[in-house]
Amino acid sequence: MTTPADSPAEAPVRIVRARRITTLEGRDTQVFATVGERVAAVGEQAERYAALPGAETVDLGDVHVVPGFHDAHCHPTTLAQTRLRLDLESGDTATPPRARIAARVAATPPGQWIVVERYNPRADPDGRLDRAALDALSAEHPILVIHFSCHMAVAGSRALELGGFHDDGAVPTGGDLGRDAAGRLDGWIYEGAWFDQWYRAAGEPSYLPEDAPGDLLAPLAEVFREFQSFGITSYCDALTAPKELKLYQQAREQGLLTMRVGMLIWHRYARTLRDAGLHAGFGDEWLRVVGVKLMVDGALAGGTCLCQDPYRAETGSDNGLQLMDDAELAAAVLAAHSAGQRVGVHANGDLAVAKVLDAIEAARAAYPESRVNHRIEHCSLVDPALVGRIRAAGVTPVPFGAFVHGHGAKLRGYYGDARAERACDHRAFLDAGVTVGGSSDHPAGPLGPLLGIQTMVTRRTSEGDVLGEDRRLTVREALSVYTAGSAHATGESHLKGRIAPGMLADFAVLGDDLFASDPDGIGAVPVLSTWVGGRRVWEA
Repeated sequence: MTTPADSPAEAPVRIVRARRITTLEGRDTQVFATVGERVAAVGEQAERYAALPGAETVDLGDVHVVPGFHDAHCHPTTLAQTRLRLDLESGDTATPPRARIAARVAATPPGQWIVVERYNPRADPDGRLDRAALDALSAEHPILVIHFSCHMAVAGSRALELGGFHDDGAVPTGGDLGRDAAGRLDGWIYEGAWFDQWYRAAGEPSYLPEDAPGDLLAPLAEVFREFQSFGITSYCDALTAPKELKLYQQAREQGLLTMRVGMLIWHRYARTLRDAGLHAGFGDEWLRVVGVKLMVDGALAGGTCLCQDPYRAETGSDNGLQLMDDAELAAAVLAAHSAGQRVGVHANGDLAVAKVLDAIEAARAAYPESRVNHRIEHCSLVDPALVGRIRAAGVTPVPFGAFVHGHGAKLRGYYGDARAERACDHRAFLDAGVTVGGSSDHPAGPLGPLLGIQTMVTRRTSEGDVLGEDRRLTVREALSVYTAGSAHATGESHLKGRIAPGMLADFAVLGDDLFASDPDGIGAVPVLSTWVGGRRVWEA
C-alpha cells in the first residue's frame, strides 16, 4: 500500500469526496485518496493524504460513486467501422431500410461495395430483405446487409458471386445458405459461412473492402466517448484480428486510447500467439491480450443457437448451427490451454455449452498445471447440471446484461416460455458460487451497463413482461457483476472492479443513488462523469 511517506513526488494526489462511494470492498464510504493512477487509501486512512503538499481535493457532492463499469464482451472496433458504413440504427431511422439503401446506391459509383449494418428483419415494414430485393435496388453494386446480431447477412447477386457462393455450391461447414422455393440461393448467409468471409485467414484477400486503421481512428475515438458517457472505463473487444490490434496500437501511440482495452483474438490467429510465446494477460493496464476467441454455435436473439431440445430456428430447421465440430473444438481448446492462453468460447444453447465444457474438462485433465480461468461467452441457456460443471471446471460465464430487456419477445418466440424465463441466468451462477462477468455484446445488444443492471434486478422486458421473476439479483449483486465480475473474466481482478488500495482509480459518478432508485428506473440514472486512472475523461 502506498503511504504519504513514500508517495512519488511527481504523481498527483487527489482526495475524492462524495455523499456515497460504493467500493465493493467492505462498507461504503465518503472519501478515498488516489496517487497517480491508483487508489491509495479509502475512508479514514484517505484523510492523511490531504496533508501532502499539492494534494487536490475533488468534492463531487451529492452523488453516488461506483467502480468504473467493465464491459467484458462487446465489439467497439466493429462499431467504429459501422460509423463508416450505412448504419440502420442511426441517422434517419424512420425511413425504411430499402429506401435508405436506394439512396446509398444513388450516391455510390457502380461497382463499389455498399455495406449496411444493424438490419433487423422483424422490424422491416417492407418485409425481410432477400437477394431479389437487393438486386432490384442494384445489380451493379455488391450489396451486403449485416444482421444486427452480426451472425448472418443477406447479399445481392454480385456480393454472393464475390464471396464464391453459387446456387449449385456446397454448404460451408459450420454455416448455412438460405434458399428459395426453387432451390436458388436467396441471399442469406448464416454463421460459419458468414464468419469465414468476415474474418478470412491471414494472407487471404479480404472479402469486404478494408478500411485503413488511420481511417478508423476518429470513429474509434467517438466510440470511446460514447462508452464513457455510460460510465464504462474498461472493455474486452470480443472478436479481434491483426487489423484491430494495429488500430489499437495506433490509437495508443497517438494519445487517443482513453479506455482500458482487452482483446479476444480470433482463433485463426491463435497459432501466431502461441509461436510467439504470448499467454493470457500479455500487455499492460491499457492494452492487453485476454485470450483466444472461438465460436461453437449461433445467436440467441438471432435464433441460431444449438440446443438440447428442438425449436424453430431462423434458418428454418429444428435447431441452431454448430460452427466447429467436436474434434476441432477440443483441439483448439487443448492447444490454447496447454500454452496458458485463455479461451473465450461463444456458446449460447445448452448443447453448445455442454460441448465447450467437454473440451475444457479434457484440456484441464491433460494439463492440470495450467489454471487460467476459461470463459464461456453468453452461456445463455443452462440447467443445474451445466452450472455445476461450470463451477467445477473454474469457468467464468459472461452472459448478456440487457438481452432479456431488449430481446425478450424474441426469446419467448424462439425457445418457448420455460427456456426464455431461464435465459441469461445470472442468479443460478451466483447461487452456485460462480463469478460472472457483465457484458452488453454491443452493438448486438443495448450498451448501457445501468440498463444491464436494471435488467438483472427486474428481469423486465421492453414490452413490460417479466422473464423469470425468481432469477432477479439485488442491486449490489448486479453492480458487482458489471465491475468485479468482469475484471475476473478478463484476468484483472487485482487491478479493477473495486475501489480499494492498490487498484486502478477507475470510477463512475452517478447522479442518483443506485440503492435508493426505483429498480425499473436504474437504466435512466444519469452518469455525470467518468474517471480513468484518477483523471476525468468524460463529463456530462
